[in-house]
Amino acid sequence: MPLQMKRLALALAISAAATPACAFDAFVTNEKGNSVSVIDTETLTVKKTIPVSQRPRGIVVSPDNKRIYVALGDSDTIAVIDPQTYAVVEDFPAGRDPERVDISPDGKTLYVTNEDSNFLTFFDAATKERIGGVRVGVEPEGLAVSPDGKLIVATTETTNMAHFVDAAKRKTLANVLVDARPRMAAFTPDGAEVWVSAEIGGDVVIVDSATFKIKDRVKFEVPGLRSENVQPVGINISRDGKLAFVSLGPANRIAVVDVKTRQVLKYLLVGQRVWHAAFTPDEKYLLTTNGISNDVSVIDVAAQKVVKSIQVGESPWDLAIPGAPKP
Repeated sequence: MPLQMKRLALALAISAAATPACAFDAFVTNEKGNSVSVIDTETLTVKKTIPVSQRPRGIVVSPDNKRIYVALGDSDTIAVIDPQTYAVVEDFPAGRDPERVDISPDGKTLYVTNEDSNFLTFFDAATKERIGGVRVGVEPEGLAVSPDGKLIVATTETTNMAHFVDAAKRKTLANVLVDARPRMAAFTPDGAEVWVSAEIGGDVVIVDSATFKIKDRVKFEVPGLRSENVQPVGINISRDGKLAFVSLGPANRIAVVDVKTRQVLKYLLVGQRVWHAAFTPDEKYLLTTNGISNDVSVIDVAAQKVVKSIQVGESPWDLAIPGAPKP
């Protein structure tokens, strides 16, 4: 091997050895703790706690992984965190009671569901100025952006609808009546379907994103639990589109669902009152926020097994991991 090639191989080997295989931080919003816990997902320990303003809930990472946006419901603002320094670098007005925040694939536009004003609001991510909005139903919460960035879905808890909005025209294309109290929406990786969790309805409604027609439902029956305790909230679909992991709230379980067949393959016992979850970028782990037990459960995705519980702040609600697939 030529000397130059040997040097290159040695440099690559040193670089690989110096880089941890799973050096990702998870940012967890603690709704009642008014903080964001930072978990090192290599050591599975809390490495930092970031104080923020009142009632942090929804959280999203910018596509370039340089900024983290946190919706602060009782402060009516969005906090911007630098994931390298763990500092809150900005805090800007976001309208009444921002519940969830999401971002366009190009990183230029922020979307916010304002629960008290029944609005889906658009912000310029660079200037933080409000650039538009669409009136939706009562108590908007769930928010999802299609993989191509053309479609936005907002779910409204009291109206029981999923609202499909054209991102470019800022115009509602369809209002789809789903089941009772829809909490979250998630696109499949190909963008063909939108999965909507119905907390009181106790199921996930699957909507065709082209026709806006309901095409299927996923039902949940957890042995030993009453049906009213099975309340779907968060939805996370694997990057290959094969598995969906659904957070079942006070059932304290994550349901593992075959996306193609719609069959529940397994129920995983996690902490108390599981809200949301996020994959690590390599999809080795799925981390869940458990609002009553104040912890994060770590699921080994391949083994479909909970491997650890990590104590965080008070009432963990949502989380985001730079570089990971979005819900």
